[in-house]
Parts: sequence; structure tokens; C-alpha cells
Amino acid sequence: MKYDYLIVGSGLYGAIFAYEANKRGKKCLVIDKRNHIAGNIYTENVEGINVHKYGAHIFHTSNKEIWDYINQFAEFNRYTNSPVARYKDEVYNLPFNMNTFSKLWGVFTPEEAKKKIEEEKKACGITQPQNLEEQAISLIGKTIYEKLVKGYTEKQWGKRATELPSFIIKRLPVRFIYDNNYFNDKYQGIPMGGYTQIIEKMLKGIEVKLNCDFFENREELERIAEKIVFTGPIDKFYDYKFGELEYRSLRFETEEKQVGNYQGNAVVNYTEYEIPYTRIIEHKHFEYGPSLGKLEDEDVANRTIVTREYPDTWVQGKEPYYPINNEKNNTLYEKYLELSKDSKNVIFGGRLGQYKYYDMDKVIAEALRCVKEELN
Repeated sequence: MKYDYLIVGSGLYGAIFAYEANKRGKKCLVIDKRNHIAGNIYTENVEGINVHKYGAHIFHTSNKEIWDYINQFAEFNRYTNSPVARYKDEVYNLPFNMNTFSKLWGVFTPEEAKKKIEEEKKACGITQPQNLEEQAISLIGKTIYEKLVKGYTEKQWGKRATELPSFIIKRLPVRFIYDNNYFNDKYQGIPMGGYTQIIEKMLKGIEVKLNCDFFENREELERIAEKIVFTGPIDKFYDYKFGELEYRSLRFETEEKQVGNYQGNAVVNYTEYEIPYTRIIEHKHFEYGPSLGKLEDEDVANRTIVTREYPDTWVQGKEPYYPINNEKNNTLYEKYLELSKDSKNVIFGGRLGQYKYYDMDKVIAEALRCVKEELN
């Protein structure tokens, strides 16, 4: 055995495990099927603009231990996630707050907004929601649902809202204050210089092989390490023994524009169904923010890079982004989880290895929990 650990995947989970194992004197090999490290948090510097190649990643947490941990590797700015939603020729603030309600109904006080929502809920008379559409209307009324939830949700899931189960939307964030901050978390920001540098620092001094697909080289790779940390799809690891877990995928179209400021915000959601993409990301807003108009670098000041994000049906061969955690898939995952208990030399981690939608802070917490259990 040449290595203590073979780590499959160089995203946040795999990189943290490798970093912590290396600190403890363990010999690691990290492999990734892509041609770069950092998994889905990979950012590419394109002539001064850090492009989030796999969709917007905004770090947020209320856990000070996690915040301090990630701040070892980069300096974070004070970026606040304040997306806006565009519905036809109207623009609204997200999450639903007093700015949203004022524009929708011409109300000014929380009492007026609550009254309007309650009136709409009562008028619909839904007591036992049978699908996602009925569930959403029973929570926030028809106006907000039709303008800001319906089309976006149908695009995300690739199904009409009346065909989706009600449990998908257990609650919708409604705030009766004039505050456009999307997250409630205490700590929030974007690493100055992008996310890739964080993973580079974690993997410094550790052997990394890119363009290396575990499944194409499985026999050889399984022989060279005492243990495997696997962050790919757990069902694929077991050759789909019980069947395929389901995902939603994404497709991105990125282009450069010869304007300094294309849409005035990092993220603009498009909530009408007829527009095929769910959002446009303008990457320079993540890092330059209010200083956008004072940029000394003329090249960066006069150009921008935008990405249109399209939800996509997932099939084998496409990138799996979002686990579909409905009852059917969760039951199937439990079978793979039971099977994994017999694989004493394999640790499954991350969004695909644990078939769970994780925010970045939760990935870090889970990786550190695994490290503590495995290495301390």
C-alpha cells in the first residue's frame, strides 16, 4: 500500500479531509475526474474577474468555529446575498420582505402586508394541500406564488407545480421588515480572489492527479491505499446494485459583455416559466460590490462576465447537482447506506457520497466530524 488514503474528489469535503490527514502525517493521494481542483466551488480568474464556473457560491454560516476555520485559507469580503427577481417587466426583492410587499400591493406597514397575505390565503380556501401549488398558495397567497414561486419552481424541477408533492415546500421565508439580506446567518461573504485558492492551500504538499476517473482506473486505485474517501455518487460506487438515485442537473452559458455593469446585481432570478433559465449571475459583483464604479483597472471596469443558469434533466454522464430527496430516493439511499457499513475501508462523504443537499458550511462541519472520528 503506497498511501494511507485515496481521496476521490478534490471538492471541499475531500480537500479538508486530505488537509487534516496530511497534518497528522498521513500520506494521501487526491484524484479528480475533472481537469481542475475544487469541485463545484471552482472559480476561474478570467483577466481579473473570478468566475463561479458551477453557479453562484456564497459562503454563510452561524457557526463561528466553521467561519474561523475557512478564514484560515482566505480573506472574506462583506458581500451580502440580496438577489432580485424579475417577472416580465417587474423587479422584486428577495426573500419576500416589506420591499417586495410594498411593490406588489402598495402597502407600507407589516400589519397591512400581513392582512393582504391572509386575505389571499382565505380567498383560496385550501385546508389540505394536495400538491406543491396548493401548499405554496396556502402559505403566501396567490399573488406572490404566481409571480415569484410558480415559474421558477417548475423550471427547477422540470415539472408543473400541480404535479409536484406538497412536502417539497414546507415553508416559505416571509419577513415583515425592509431587509433584502437573503440569509439569516451571522457570518457571510465571498473569498477575495475566489474559492480555488482555498483548495490550493488545503492541498499544498499533497499529491493530486487530475483527469483521473476512479471508475476507469478502479482496480489499480483500490490497491494503492489502505482506505478510500469517496465523494462521488454512492449508487455508482456500488454499480447501481439497487437502482439509480435521481438528481437534477444544471447547464451554464457564460459570455463576456463589453459593458462595465450589465444587470446591477450579482444574481437576478427569472421567475416566469417562459424564460428557460432560472437566473443570470454577474460575477464581478461578488467581489467588487460598491467599489464597482471606482475600479482603477480599466479593462475590468469596462467589461463583465455573465452566466445564464439552466436547470437540466439528469441522466448518467451529466453532472449531478441536486439530490432529489423524496421518499422514493431516500428509501433507496438507505439501502446503499446499509451496504456501505460493510465497506470498512471506504468513507462516503459530501453531497453525492451522502446523497444530501449540503451548504458549504455543512460540508465543512461534516468533513471535520469525519476527521475527528477517523483520525483523532
